[in-house]
Amino acid sequence: MKMQKAWFYKEYGPKEVLKLGDVPLPTPQQKQLLVQVRAAALNPFDSKMRQKPIHPIDFPVVPGCDMAGVVVSKGNGVRKFDIGDEVYGNIQNFNAEGNLKQPGTLAEFIVVEENLVALKPKNISFEEAASLPLAVQTAMEGFKTAGFKEGQTVFIVGGAGGVGTLAVQLAKQLYGASQVGATTSTPKVEFVKSLGADTVVDYTKTRYEEVDEKYDFLYDTIGDSMNSHVLAKDDAPVIDITWPPSNPRAVYSGLTVSGETLEELGPYLESGKLKAVIDPTGPYNFSDAIEAFRHLETGRARGKVVISHFPLKKAFPCFVQHQE
Repeated sequence: MKMQKAWFYKEYGPKEVLKLGDVPLPTPQQKQLLVQVRAAALNPFDSKMRQKPIHPIDFPVVPGCDMAGVVVSKGNGVRKFDIGDEVYGNIQNFNAEGNLKQPGTLAEFIVVEENLVALKPKNISFEEAASLPLAVQTAMEGFKTAGFKEGQTVFIVGGAGGVGTLAVQLAKQLYGASQVGATTSTPKVEFVKSLGADTVVDYTKTRYEEVDEKYDFLYDTIGDSMNSHVLAKDDAPVIDITWPPSNPRAVYSGLTVSGETLEELGPYLESGKLKAVIDPTGPYNFSDAIEAFRHLETGRARGKVVISHFPLKKAFPCFVQHQE
């Protein structure tokens, strides 16, 4: 059995349960790709999964959903990609039956269904591409759930976070919002303005109730809808991406994982209208995954926490296209 290096845990607990060691190398099945990971991004979901059972899993667990890398092999039926293609995506389809895919993206190689990934835009790095999938798909889903229309106004709670930084940009660049408001802390006010926010509220100095304007859509990315809902107009949708929402009025917005969504964003990434935001403490080295989780779990990250510098061993001789 071929083995590879990966981070994994065999029990629920704090970040210290993570160990670096050997796990089996996966084999691509029907319509699956085998990808050599060049960069991966961490999400709050990865920490929550490690701390308690919230989704069916089998130990040992290799965490990680987001990745960017190079196709080194493919199973039968693959039509969209060739060996050598640079791809990115969220490998975990949360709407599929059964347990999460193993290994996750904190491994040298992963398997993923071809319909979950897209070609990496040539003008962005592996690190930038890896930072996008789960956060940008979550951000887009919120606008769709709200039925947002061009010309409407939106207020985004958590404008400097992984989802928030993309939601602010998408509001202007993709959805045509006429006014974008957002919250953040004092050091990040100018940064959130640079993403396209027209109004930035420093939550360390101003309470929601002190904001005069009301918005057509309240998008809470941090789970504070119990308090933030006061910024929505009386009949406006309130979307919360945490489960369960803290406000009965709020509607939970989940995640649909799709390579087509990433393909839709290609022109915006290639033109620079949509930019990946990587936390300035990173990218972290593959060997420093525990430190990366430590920073993620402070809740103070600006943009996405990214892990890079994966081991770049030569592809195993068995990496050949499976013939039909």
